[in-house]
Amino acid sequence: MKEPSEVADTGLIRAIGVRGLSANVANNLVGSGIFVLPAVVAVILGASAIVAYIVCAIAIGLIGLTFSEAGSRVSAPGGTYAYAEAAFGPFVSFQSGVLFWLSQVGASAAVATVFAGSIAAIAPSLGGIIPRAVILVILYGGLAVINIRGVRTGMDIVEVITAAKLLPLILLVVVGAFFVTPAHLAWTSMPTVAQIGSASLILIFAFVGVEGALTSSGEVKDPSRTVPRGILIGLGAVSLLYIAIQLVAQGVLGPDLALDQDAPLVAVAARAFGPTGRILLGVGAAISAFGYVSGDILTTPRLLFAFARDGFLPRRLATVSPRFHSPTAAIVVYTTLTCVLAITGTFRTLVILSTVSVLIVYLITCLASIRLTRRDVRGDGPPFVLPGGPAIPLIACIVVAWMLTSASRREFISVAVTLVVASILYMIRPRPGAAAGASG
Repeated sequence: MKEPSEVADTGLIRAIGVRGLSANVANNLVGSGIFVLPAVVAVILGASAIVAYIVCAIAIGLIGLTFSEAGSRVSAPGGTYAYAEAAFGPFVSFQSGVLFWLSQVGASAAVATVFAGSIAAIAPSLGGIIPRAVILVILYGGLAVINIRGVRTGMDIVEVITAAKLLPLILLVVVGAFFVTPAHLAWTSMPTVAQIGSASLILIFAFVGVEGALTSSGEVKDPSRTVPRGILIGLGAVSLLYIAIQLVAQGVLGPDLALDQDAPLVAVAARAFGPTGRILLGVGAAISAFGYVSGDILTTPRLLFAFARDGFLPRRLATVSPRFHSPTAAIVVYTTLTCVLAITGTFRTLVILSTVSVLIVYLITCLASIRLTRRDVRGDGPPFVLPGGPAIPLIACIVVAWMLTSASRREFISVAVTLVVASILYMIRPRPGAAAGASG
């Protein structure tokens, strides 16, 4: 057997093959959004919702391949920020980081609403406004305490939750297929391009995460072969699972699918399995949502910490607990802000805010990939080269721009305000050279 090769100057070993990368892609994609999105998409497209799934799968496949090329040329840590900085400089890189942070805030708050909705589906008495707010405060407060006590404790929670999220979905598809009514799957009309765009803008939330799986691309063996195959296999498997979930949900509930916006898959399980199914899927959705929010609070507050450390935010956010060695202030601020958004926002509005932000980050990365290739920037070893030159990144840019046309003025204003504030913070931040000159 051929020994894994070592990556120059890093000590890392190229040991991840096609199967491992495919599994990592699937694990990063499947989250709690799929427990709610079938109903949201059904409102727009009805039985033709699978069209939006195909569009999103193609779009995220193009974006994933573009990320692969950019990642093979820039070996510095940081993912999208590192690619943007190498291509366009620190200002664009900082804006990309802020947009990514905004997308994470919206995503975390949206998923937290899934958690609260799943709890209410199991115990209807907890579905009121006040009980929902209490659930969200307990969720974020508890996770803040766990993560303040140290990164290892937070990581243990994430690992346990991740292992349990696929089983209820697969079980729902396999057993629920026997309860499908074929007439519920008949298209009543052809969807328009505008309808497909609106549905895809929301549904892409369930497909975000390919870039996370590629953060380990420096440890992939034979990347020019493994990366595209791993992305396509992992994405293909998840797309088939998502389409199967949508078909089963539509086939079992029919027009009623669009009426249950809080926990549609729980309703499918209740129709197919009875009360036991309702509890099983409700618990599964709650576990998946809890796992996502746990992972988010483990990682995203560190971005606030980094911004404060670099002078973009108050230095207080860069303080570390002397006892637990965790960024306590950043965790408290982040969880408080996200909890307030989860209490005051709806799943759909939060998802759109998150996806608009992350799609702009994707657009920046696609443009960065074209520039990095044109300048022939190289990291460790020969880069992964996409066939057709800039064709795939350009098509990805067009698809992303098309999806963004379905966003409302409110989402664009929210993002624009965030970027203006970020620009001001960038301009007024203390310069290391100026500080040194003042001290002299």
